[in-house]
Amino acid sequence: MIQKYSFGTPFETEAVVAPIPVSSGLPALGQIDTDHGFSFRLALSPQDIVYGLGEANRGIDKRGHLYISCCADDPIHTEDKHSLYGAHNFLLIDSGPDAEAVGLFFDYPGEMTFDIGYSHREQLCVCCKTADLYLYLITGKSASDIVHQFRQIIGPSYIPPKFAFGYGQSRWGYAAPEDFRTVAQQHRENHIPLDMIYMDIDYMEDFKDFTVNTKRFPDFASFVEEMKQQNIRLIPIVDAGVKIEPGYAVYEEGLAKGYFCKKEDGSEFEACVWPGMTHFPDFLRPEVREWFGNQYKCLLDAGIEGFWNDMNEPAIFFSAEGEADLRQWMADILAGKTSFHSFALSDRSKSLPNSPEDYQRFYHVVDSKRIRHDRVHNLYGCCMTRAASEAFARLCPDKRILMFSRASYIGMHRYGGIWMGDNMSWWSHLLLNLKMLPSLNMCGFLYIGADLGGFGCDTTEDLLLRWLALGVFTPLMRNHSAAGTREQEFYQFDHAEDFRHIISVRYRLIPYLYSEYLKAAKNDAMMFRPLAFAYPQDRIARKIEDQLLLGDEVMIAPVYTQNADGRPVYLPEEMLLVKFLPDGTLLQTPVPAGYLFIDVALNEVAFFIRRGRKIPVVDAAECVEALDMRTLCYIGDPKATYELIDE
Repeated sequence: MIQKYSFGTPFETEAVVAPIPVSSGLPALGQIDTDHGFSFRLALSPQDIVYGLGEANRGIDKRGHLYISCCADDPIHTEDKHSLYGAHNFLLIDSGPDAEAVGLFFDYPGEMTFDIGYSHREQLCVCCKTADLYLYLITGKSASDIVHQFRQIIGPSYIPPKFAFGYGQSRWGYAAPEDFRTVAQQHRENHIPLDMIYMDIDYMEDFKDFTVNTKRFPDFASFVEEMKQQNIRLIPIVDAGVKIEPGYAVYEEGLAKGYFCKKEDGSEFEACVWPGMTHFPDFLRPEVREWFGNQYKCLLDAGIEGFWNDMNEPAIFFSAEGEADLRQWMADILAGKTSFHSFALSDRSKSLPNSPEDYQRFYHVVDSKRIRHDRVHNLYGCCMTRAASEAFARLCPDKRILMFSRASYIGMHRYGGIWMGDNMSWWSHLLLNLKMLPSLNMCGFLYIGADLGGFGCDTTEDLLLRWLALGVFTPLMRNHSAAGTREQEFYQFDHAEDFRHIISVRYRLIPYLYSEYLKAAKNDAMMFRPLAFAYPQDRIARKIEDQLLLGDEVMIAPVYTQNADGRPVYLPEEMLLVKFLPDGTLLQTPVPAGYLFIDVALNEVAFFIRRGRKIPVVDAAECVEALDMRTLCYIGDPKATYELIDE
């Protein structure tokens, strides 16, 4: 059952698309206070598991920490960080197999704090500054039931083109055709599957959206076609900020039509991002979304079939006001008006990017009313991706276009996927990648994945191989790294054959992964689930956080520890251990329920098939289009049935 409660004057985010009448009074669950902003308090029992929050830090069970829902441009995801790139205000409280489960969705696009047993161990407290929101209370018989009900009211999940389930290679720094040709050549010569090469900001002219550097790419459409002849799609990036530059058509048209966010005095807000000083399109306005979405046409016309939207929290290096304040502060120091200590300059400089003050300096216009950005901050990236998705439906209605974003809010899952932001080459981020998968699925995000090997810092060969072995199972499988870090294409390492084998396993599993994705999308279900969802009576399974169920057939338990030869695993029931060995053979070993240690070499992919189930596999190919479904066979219980969906 779903009940909707309204407080104050909620902003219509359109996260929920099902018509649900507003209930009178207050919910029977929890205590609500609206005297000073909004707060919701609920007592937690010791056995309660609190799931949700989508792209959030720490564990699958969110108890014991403080989370702040505020889309943040911060790649240093250490355990003390409260905000990441997405804002997903959904919680699921699972009290065990004999109790009713509860879901809570706080539809509020500004900053919201979730204190889940942090201040008081046995209390959940959700609060925000203004009491203007919708609260959805969902009750059901199980955790899966809650997720299903929630997914039904927020609308269907985005389905990407099938090629998007192939492997993608990326690096910030590919700037010229030869960079992309080298990547393509190395993969094809080494017979390592590849379907996509990503184009970061260097393909543009001076980092301007919807431009191509014509000195490097004199005939961009021909180059796109050249790559397609090798069954490789180029996937360019698009940023949120529009460069302030007379003569730049996107800037001039947006300025003339008043499509950019403005300051309180009515002038356009200016902030520095990659192109220098930029304006931010007011994506909350339908006419601006239509205008910006139509800009993708120039790249679609060149043959592009996929995009990734970035810097759309929006990320701000500094604003014009922030720069002026810093200059004045330094001038006061030089004039002797202000005292100076050793950490002051560093602290002052660090406070410039993504400043809360900057998010209060500009406004949106919604239904002819001005609304300050910080009050709807979490919608910005969502609305940018909505603009693109709606444009694709107009411009190429019979074609699926790959689209994923960095920032997001619940509801954006209808328009595209996400990657988990700019992570680091840390073992802890490999594990965090795993733990985000079910939390994001709960919120409707199915096309998801992390930068395999890590975006920042220098990866190692074993970290990259282990991360790829997890990425084999995630819908978005992309190796991406930052300029200035160690180059981490497979051919930068000694053993190309190890990378060939692991990436080939992905292609052998695509019929299963694609089928399970479609089932999750069409049935409002999860592709990745915590073990507790399938084994609610198993006390140990309820606490496992480093193993996940994939569909109804598979359990994954990736190795995420440096220099490990394998890992301990808990099996709630008898399962079949499957290993894809580097010589191309399969090892299948029945394993009884309980604890065990599995040996997993760096060049192996291991997982488990549940009792009485089987999954489809095919022979590997060098691209998705070359997969030969005539080679399809099944591994697992030969007596089991499996519904294969392929469309």
